[in-house]
Amino acid sequence: MKDVFERLVGQDRAVAALRQYATNPVHAYLFSGPAGASVHDSVVSFAAALQCPRHGCGTCDVCRLVLADQDPDVYFADRSGVSWRLEEIREAERVSRRRPLGTGYQIVVIEDVELTTTGASPSAPALLKSLEEPPSRTIFLLSAEELPAALDTIISRCLDVKLRALSDEDLESILVGEGAELVAAQSAAAAANGNLRRARVLVRDADLSSRVAQWRSIPERLTGTPAASALVAQGIAASLDEAITPLQQLQEEEMARRASDAREMGLRAVTNRKDVEAQFKREQRRFRLDELRFGFSALTGVYRERLVENLEASTDGDARSEYRVGASLRAIDAVAEANRRLSTNIDESLLLHDLMFSLMEF
Repeated sequence: MKDVFERLVGQDRAVAALRQYATNPVHAYLFSGPAGASVHDSVVSFAAALQCPRHGCGTCDVCRLVLADQDPDVYFADRSGVSWRLEEIREAERVSRRRPLGTGYQIVVIEDVELTTTGASPSAPALLKSLEEPPSRTIFLLSAEELPAALDTIISRCLDVKLRALSDEDLESILVGEGAELVAAQSAAAAANGNLRRARVLVRDADLSSRVAQWRSIPERLTGTPAASALVAQGIAASLDEAITPLQQLQEEEMARRASDAREMGLRAVTNRKDVEAQFKREQRRFRLDELRFGFSALTGVYRERLVENLEASTDGDARSEYRVGASLRAIDAVAEANRRLSTNIDESLLLHDLMFSLMEF
């Protein structure tokens, strides 16, 4: 490994800034970027650079400990619910007051900080207080996929590190470089929406093309009866369970690699196994949501194709085509509403059944 930033493919501008920041750090950084923009990997790499005497050489024991999530002075705050709770932020603040065990910093990582502004009792004020009075040897590393206005005061206390989504071409190049076949890499990249982690899972998935076909065939399979709509919804829900299998296999390999690294460093086991397993469960939930959004996008594409086709026919005075134009527009709106409802933590099965019952009218 050249250095700890080598794995951050396609983030040249951010990497150049992080290398500079590691030599003269401030008390807080906020990493932001869309899903799959290597936000988590960037945070971990920067934490290693902060702890490393050579600012992220990638080969010393310090770097290896951090990259393997084994450094006791790098704390990842744990969120148990949809939003950050006040007691969880206060626990992170308590950890931030500890003296580091090693010669580096006490690093506190809080991911998805936009979720400190949501929930019945937003915890953003408590986080802001922690950022305003940090101990001299503590550094906060925050991350977010989006930066709502409610985060403005927190943003103002941090140095902002912006990351970008990767293009399909970037993803294809990375996957082929890692040994994937070109056709599989192209299919995975097209379905990953700029998300490298998702692309690495999908390139292992032999059923990806059949799932795309399943989503695109939905309008033809909705025959106008509730029984047919329920059957389609059940089939999609089952495909979600199957789609997550390659991710679970990847996570099992990662856990085995962490255990091997721990043994090489003289440790009996992965020191934070419970936290890693909790992180894996959150990743599985996020992957399911991404899979649903991908499916909704494929389904929307079918209705848009119908819309264009019927718009062209309606210019010739075809009354049936004019009706179908309206039906296609209503179907697109129904899929968009289902996509919006995903952010409300609604039950997936209920959401799919509602959507299919709506679409059977179009």
